[in-house]
Amino acid sequence: MFFPYRDDNPRVLIPYVTYALVAINVALFFLQMVAPREFTTVFAIIPKMATVDFGHFTLTLLTSMFLHGSITHLGGNMLYLWIFADNVEGILGHVKFTIFYFASGLAAGIVQTLVDPTSIIPIVGASGAIAGILAAYMILFPHAKVHTFLFLFFYFTSIRIPAFYVLGFWFLMQLTNGLSALGLDTTGGVAWFAHIGGFLAGLGLIQVLRRIRIESI
Repeated sequence: MFFPYRDDNPRVLIPYVTYALVAINVALFFLQMVAPREFTTVFAIIPKMATVDFGHFTLTLLTSMFLHGSITHLGGNMLYLWIFADNVEGILGHVKFTIFYFASGLAAGIVQTLVDPTSIIPIVGASGAIAGILAAYMILFPHAKVHTFLFLFFYFTSIRIPAFYVLGFWFLMQLTNGLSALGLDTTGGVAWFAHIGGFLAGLGLIQVLRRIRIESI
């Protein structure tokens, strides 16, 4: 088992959008902590709502990206966002990166809904959008070294691994777990197909957006 904690890839610009996304996610998590429980339920994706109240469902595709189920859920997502998003933002620029992030997140929510359309389990988290960022980073910086904690039974160390292997293995784990969970009657846990959908969306979007020129005003 491995756990990335930083990379050696230098920034080419100040990643204002990345900073803003981290700040908004953290702020809304603390709002969740003091708000009634219904707050999370109302703004989370509930797949079955797509056929009951499509308008509200489309809103939750966006709002769910800024909610999290626990402090560890938030912490893991924000760590991955912090490590990998700044360099992707550096390639795309602030505007295209913002489009990329939200498009990946929307795709993640849609794919998870299509896979389990009758589910009434709330889905929250930024991990679908972040999965898109991981895909983009893997394509843009396959040889960038990622510092990773490695756990093998009782053995523990830190090693530097090329991003292609770290993030490729991450996606393989999501795909394996997602396919093994198909058809199972689960009552919660990880929305594997949100990760898969976000990652695949990121693979396609980065090829398109990096070629689109947006003039600065």
